[in-house]
Amino acid sequence: MKDMLVKLYNLPKNCKELEELSKTISFRRPLAAEKSIVNNWVKNEFGDGWESEVDVSFSRKPITTFIAIQNDQILGFATYDAAYLNFLGPMGVKKSNRKKGLGKALLFLALNSMKEMGYAYAIIGGVGPAEFYEKTFDAKIIDGSDPGIYKGILSHVPV
Repeated sequence: MKDMLVKLYNLPKNCKELEELSKTISFRRPLAAEKSIVNNWVKNEFGDGWESEVDVSFSRKPITTFIAIQNDQILGFATYDAAYLNFLGPMGVKKSNRKKGLGKALLFLALNSMKEMGYAYAIIGGVGPAEFYEKTFDAKIIDGSDPGIYKGILSHVPV
């Protein structure tokens, strides 16, 4: 999976999906007291690797994860500055809530936060749905980035 680059200085000022969805869904950074709840949700929905990176985001100040919540249920998340500084990811939306603009809204929050921190560019690490990132905020594939930072990553511990 390749990495992608986003020009943060070209981000739009607003995100219509975020504005519309915010009428019924809460978007925010989780509280430290919610760490185990968020980590467990990410682990159950997306696996151990993503949970490990989200866990790291709780050691940052401010916490570098955004979550979408409706009726006390997590619908999705976006994390940055976890695997590496200036890297966005992981991010994901619960399968039943995809294709509704949640991913774009969460991505906008994370990228905008990175821009406010002073980054001019953001690297999206190990991209799966490249078309989504390209269409959403004009992300570009970084040539030669496959397998990138995850080359040689442990997938399990031998018994």
